[in-house]
Amino acid sequence: MDNNFKNPIMEGADPFVLLYENKYYMYSTTERDKALKAANDFDTSCDEGDGIFVYRSDDLKNWERLGFALTKGDSMGEKWFWAPEVLEYKGKFYMVYGSEEHMAIAVADHPAGPFTQKEKKWLREGRSIDGSFLVDDDGTVYLYYVRLGGGNKIFVAKLKDDLSGIEEEYEDCLIKAEEPWETVDCLVAEGPFVLKHKGLYYLTYSCNHTRSVDYAMGYAVSESPLGPFKRYEGNPILKKTGKLVGVGHHSFMTAADGTLICAYHCHSSNPDNFRPRMTCINTAQFVERENGEDILVVNGPYTVE
Repeated sequence: MDNNFKNPIMEGADPFVLLYENKYYMYSTTERDKALKAANDFDTSCDEGDGIFVYRSDDLKNWERLGFALTKGDSMGEKWFWAPEVLEYKGKFYMVYGSEEHMAIAVADHPAGPFTQKEKKWLREGRSIDGSFLVDDDGTVYLYYVRLGGGNKIFVAKLKDDLSGIEEEYEDCLIKAEEPWETVDCLVAEGPFVLKHKGLYYLTYSCNHTRSVDYAMGYAVSESPLGPFKRYEGNPILKKTGKLVGVGHHSFMTAADGTLICAYHCHSSNPDNFRPRMTCINTAQFVERENGEDILVVNGPYTVE
């Protein structure tokens, strides 16, 4: 697959893309308010605060909005539906999402939804966001996520076999903002996503406040899903360039042709307001080097006019 994406491709932050039966499904945080939608001739019959939309594509470039994948009332929370991610697992589809600065998991029979919760409950009592699944080679399902309070910090938990809740929480912080590029605006480390490559765990994450043009993405590597993780010395691997600024809170997926794809968001083109944040897509790959682990490279932020 070529890297010729006309970024940004649509509105939406914290994007996640799933491939199922040769179709791509995208979920994201949406944030247009009704007044702004009306001024731009958008549908005002529903508010993005009411749930999470799903989009479908054949080629990752042209997208159709299908409607709500998850709606308020079928799930936990009344507002702030953030950072959805979907896992196909044992014949079902599981969406971890944030609402009211807590996490929950909803279930559906199809990636388009509807995602619902028979037992409405939060995954954990403490304030936490940005859940991301990893199914390890032995079948264990881990959830990487962000705890709020005293700065956003990344942790991991082991989920129950049926994904109905957390089986074990691990109290070691995996990543917190402390490097110079990570602390330009606030102590924020968020948006974790883990790729397993050649037996190693690549924990990717974003740092700085999302309002900052220096919001950017880096990664760290470990021999264990539980850490400790050592940062890549070339971080950040995705940072502002040209008109694409505030880039990060990403996810990875493998396209139908085997190409590794990174979806992420950038700022609005409005210089006075970084919202609504916009979804971008670029290709990515692992590059071998003589000494040390392979390097994860994102071919962006890049756009074709």
